[in-house]
Amino acid sequence: MIMKKSLSLIISTIVATTLSLPVYAAKYQVISIKNGGTITGKVTFNGSEADAKKHTKVYTITKDTDVCGTGSRKVEYVKINGNALNNVVVYLSKVKKGKEWPKEEKNTSINQKGCKFLPFFTVMANKGKLTAINSDPVAHNIHAYAIIGRAKKTKINISQPIQNSKITKKITLKKRSHGMKVECDQHDFMHSFVFVAKNPYYAVVAADGTYKIDNIPPGKYKVKTWHGYLKNPKYKRVTIQAGETKIVNFEYQNKRK
Repeated sequence: MIMKKSLSLIISTIVATTLSLPVYAAKYQVISIKNGGTITGKVTFNGSEADAKKHTKVYTITKDTDVCGTGSRKVEYVKINGNALNNVVVYLSKVKKGKEWPKEEKNTSINQKGCKFLPFFTVMANKGKLTAINSDPVAHNIHAYAIIGRAKKTKINISQPIQNSKITKKITLKKRSHGMKVECDQHDFMHSFVFVAKNPYYAVVAADGTYKIDNIPPGKYKVKTWHGYLKNPKYKRVTIQAGETKIVNFEYQNKRK
């Protein structure tokens, strides 16, 4: 009787431990795609130029003025072109197999030059590498946070005191996070954003807000968008047939995350 109870306790413990372990998504599988589908559309901003400018923040430059400049620095967190919203990515979530990921899109770099992050917005692959370059003759401290809803979690926090120094870090984000905010702890007016793609089915919108995602295997998908500052609109469900093109548009409201 005691042995049965002991055995039952051991089995229960193993089951409980197994259930508590983290579940990892299956590795993305590259397959041959013939006559794949396409999703295209436009991302717009429901507001005026004045509304967009309300999200522009002005920072006073208080140090390293010989390199960073003097006076103030404006950071446009919401940039529009007419009604088109820029610095947005449209992507398909939870895609398990499909086209090959171009090697040149897996990694990215951010240059700290003139006390600015260049570019302001960039894209990389999850588990890819981010390289930070300090082109300035002053110290910077690159601090990258994973954006998780309204919360932020540090992914990189490294000082770069020497000009022309480079640091490279592998970036891995969990399923709830799709991008990062980048700041400099030495200069509070330096800001940028990085979208971290979980699969190669994504597109950065063009200046006119249009995008195109192609070579999609037939199936059912969730189409989502990501903006580093604004609250993202609800995803849309799409069924793609072989060779089919679907139009999916998104409209952002004038709301911060």
